[in-house]
Amino acid sequence: MPSFDIVSEVDAHEVTNVVDQANRELTNRFDFKGIEASFAEEENGIVLQAPAEFQLQQMRDILINKLVKRGLDVSILDEQEPEVNLSKAKLVCKIKQGLEKEAAKKVVVHIKNTKLKVQAAINGDKVRVTGAKRDDLQAVISQLKQLEFEQPLQFNNFRD
Repeated sequence: MPSFDIVSEVDAHEVTNVVDQANRELTNRFDFKGIEASFAEEENGIVLQAPAEFQLQQMRDILINKLVKRGLDVSILDEQEPEVNLSKAKLVCKIKQGLEKEAAKKVVVHIKNTKLKVQAAINGDKVRVTGAKRDDLQAVISQLKQLEFEQPLQFNNFRD
């Protein structure tokens, strides 16, 4: 029986490239000369550090620009509140990995509303869709690509 998985994954290597390119741009920008501002990659996100909060907003714009240029969706970032004190400001942007339960439920509900002869089941952080016909599965993929979700969706593990 044909099946495929709906997942929300981010390529860790691309995130590393984004952080490296953003740091490189910081060193070249005139308004950041002589300022200790940096992007750092942690296990679950990206940390932006600068002396002032308005510089964090400029760094955030650089980060978003680099994400788009590398082909990553901006919705993978979950920005926390900036931590600001007298000497420095810090912003943590967590990266969403895996399909959250609420988003997975929305995907399953939408698949059931299509009235196609397919079954959708939540397996951990992914949704497995099975059906008798390959054309039905491809119709589900095309309909899900047209919708907007909180996270970007990828379709993998397509089997006949």
